[in-house]
Amino acid sequence: MALRDRFSKKLTCPQCGNSGFAEASEIDDSKRKHPGFTVDQLPRGLFMQRASNYQESTVIKCECGRKFPFRSLTEAASG
Repeated sequence: MALRDRFSKKLTCPQCGNSGFAEASEIDDSKRKHPGFTVDQLPRGLFMQRASNYQESTVIKCECGRKFPFRSLTEAASG
Protein backbone atom coordinates (compact mmCIF):
# COMPACT_ATOMS: atom_id res chain seq x y z
CA MET A 1 0.00 0.00 0.00
CA ALA A 2 1.38 3.39 -0.99
CA LEU A 3 1.84 6.24 1.46
CA ARG A 4 -0.53 9.20 1.31
CA ASP A 5 0.72 12.74 0.87
CA ARG A 6 -1.34 14.90 3.26
CA PHE A 7 -1.74 18.66 2.93
CA SER A 8 -3.91 21.65 3.87
CA LYS A 9 -5.44 24.13 1.42
CA LYS A 10 -7.29 27.33 2.09
CA LEU A 11 -10.67 27.39 0.34
CA THR A 12 -12.49 30.68 -0.27
CA CYS A 13 -15.93 30.99 -1.83
CA PRO A 14 -15.74 33.53 -4.67
CA GLN A 15 -19.34 34.61 -4.05
CA CYS A 16 -19.66 35.16 -0.29
CA GLY A 17 -16.07 34.99 0.96
CA ASN A 18 -16.68 32.03 3.30
CA SER A 19 -13.25 30.48 3.88
CA GLY A 20 -11.29 27.98 5.90
CA PHE A 21 -8.71 25.24 5.62
CA ALA A 22 -9.46 21.85 4.09
CA GLU A 23 -7.41 18.76 4.86
CA ALA A 24 -6.75 16.60 1.80
CA SER A 25 -4.56 13.70 0.75
CA GLU A 26 -3.48 11.75 -2.30
CA ILE A 27 -1.34 8.69 -2.99
CA ASP A 28 2.37 9.51 -3.16
CA ASP A 29 3.29 7.15 -6.01
CA SER A 30 3.99 8.48 -9.51
CA LYS A 31 3.44 4.99 -11.03
CA ARG A 32 -0.25 5.00 -10.11
CA LYS A 33 -2.78 5.63 -12.88
CA HIS A 34 -4.58 8.21 -10.70
CA PRO A 35 -3.51 9.95 -7.47
CA GLY A 36 -6.52 8.82 -5.39
CA PHE A 37 -7.22 12.37 -4.21
CA THR A 38 -9.60 12.71 -1.24
CA VAL A 39 -10.78 15.62 0.87
CA ASP A 40 -10.52 14.38 4.44
CA GLN A 41 -12.03 17.42 6.18
CA LEU A 42 -13.78 20.60 5.00
CA PRO A 43 -14.26 23.88 6.90
CA ARG A 44 -17.68 24.80 8.26
CA GLY A 45 -20.09 25.93 5.56
CA LEU A 46 -18.33 24.13 2.69
CA PHE A 47 -19.45 20.73 1.41
CA MET A 48 -18.38 18.15 -1.14
CA GLN A 49 -20.45 18.50 -4.33
CA ARG A 50 -18.56 16.00 -6.50
CA ALA A 51 -15.66 13.80 -5.40
CA SER A 52 -12.96 12.79 -7.87
CA ASN A 53 -9.58 11.08 -7.96
CA TYR A 54 -8.10 14.42 -9.10
CA GLN A 55 -7.99 17.83 -7.41
CA GLU A 56 -8.88 19.56 -10.68
CA SER A 57 -12.27 17.85 -11.03
CA THR A 58 -13.30 17.78 -7.35
CA VAL A 59 -16.13 20.29 -6.82
CA ILE A 60 -16.90 22.09 -3.56
CA LYS A 61 -20.26 23.71 -2.71
CA CYS A 62 -20.62 26.61 -0.30
CA GLU A 63 -23.65 27.07 1.95
CA CYS A 64 -24.50 30.16 -0.16
CA GLY A 65 -25.04 27.83 -3.14
CA ARG A 66 -21.90 28.64 -5.16
CA LYS A 67 -19.98 25.66 -6.61
CA PHE A 68 -16.27 25.85 -7.43
CA PRO A 69 -13.38 23.50 -8.23
CA PHE A 70 -11.17 22.52 -5.30
CA ARG A 71 -7.86 23.26 -6.98
CA SER A 72 -8.48 26.43 -8.96
CA LEU A 73 -9.46 28.63 -6.02
CA THR A 74 -7.09 27.38 -3.33
CA GLU A 75 -3.82 28.48 -1.87
CA ALA A 76 -1.31 26.47 0.12
CA ALA A 77 -1.42 26.78 3.88
CA SER A 78 1.59 28.56 5.30
CA GLY A 79 3.77 26.86 7.85
